[in-house]
Amino acid sequence: MPSAPPLSNVIDLAVLPQAGEELVIAPNAGQRSRLAEWTGVDAVDHFEARVTVKKLSPSRFGYEADVNADVVQSCVVTLEPVRSHLAFQFAREFHLVRSASRLPDEAFGPEAAQDDVPEEITDTKFDVAGPVLEEFALAIDPYPRAPGVAYRPEPEPEEARESPFAALKRLKNTG
Repeated sequence: MPSAPPLSNVIDLAVLPQAGEELVIAPNAGQRSRLAEWTGVDAVDHFEARVTVKKLSPSRFGYEADVNADVVQSCVVTLEPVRSHLAFQFAREFHLVRSASRLPDEAFGPEAAQDDVPEEITDTKFDVAGPVLEEFALAIDPYPRAPGVAYRPEPEPEEARESPFAALKRLKNTG
């Protein structure tokens, strides 16, 4: 994946209304092309994310997203185009801190590695497209296959199937 994200939608959490804000991320054709390149797929035919950001406290924010996308990938066996529809929802919680923690996760105990612990952010300027892009990239099938296609490796030659113990016996008999 190229490093620069193909989409960005920055909001200021400091001026977020108490009721929250709903946003729709629906990239145009050029942005979908950059999104396809960024994720390593052949094409992103459709992409829409509905995001809701709510203020839970002065320093905590709730984030919910509903994502629908249509992607085209190459089959890992035949290289034929494989079309798939991705539809998923996810939620996160963010905690605004003035400086990022410099201690490793182990210093905070096992709770720090759990999913229900709020992610730390250090600025009220927050890119709502970031979490959507992360989850979208993770939802893409890393090994897409055309319907009915199965990988069948070439059979090994008979001499390659020799038991390791038979090879050891042969070495012992010659020495």
